[in-house]
Amino acid sequence: MNKRIILASGSPRRRELLEQIGIKFEIAVSNKEEKYTKTRPADIVKELAYQKAENVALDQKEILKDTIIIGADTIVVQDDKILGKPRDKEDAYRMLENIQGREHQVFTGTAVISYDQNGTESVIIHAVETKVFVNAMDQDEIKAYIETGEPMDKAGAYGIQGRFAAYIDKIEGDYYNVVGLPVSYVYQQIKKIQGV
Repeated sequence: MNKRIILASGSPRRRELLEQIGIKFEIAVSNKEEKYTKTRPADIVKELAYQKAENVALDQKEILKDTIIIGADTIVVQDDKILGKPRDKEDAYRMLENIQGREHQVFTGTAVISYDQNGTESVIIHAVETKVFVNAMDQDEIKAYIETGEPMDKAGAYGIQGRFAAYIDKIEGDYYNVVGLPVSYVYQQIKKIQGV
């Protein structure tokens, strides 16, 4: 029997990735604020991903049989500093100036909470790290990229799947993790849970 699948994220990129691999799912986003207590990037994203999935589970508690809830959180890290979404164009410029010509890491945590037909819960929490190497960019390139508007809603102030592809030297690890969801990993977990 196929379980109902809920994506606990409003991210259009995560939605597109699940659609791309043919998963049928619903979207439910919690409006509760997530806060992390961990310090290592991999632990931070796992903690936040679990909070997102758990918050949606609490909102849906009456109908949690034969259901899978997927929570995810992505952070960009350079020199042990988390680069969130830029506050404004100046912040975006600062971030892009720091990552150009250098390596940084992208961590995505996923939490897959599944419920069987009796409503019994099981949880799988995982983090994936991808190293991203960015070519050198001059001031005009950085300013022109910011003017596209693309960096403003993205951690680290760039989207690897968009215009910033022009500046990616190479990556080590899962490309889709950088987009926002290690989609093959998630698919394999869903397959195991569904007993396929």
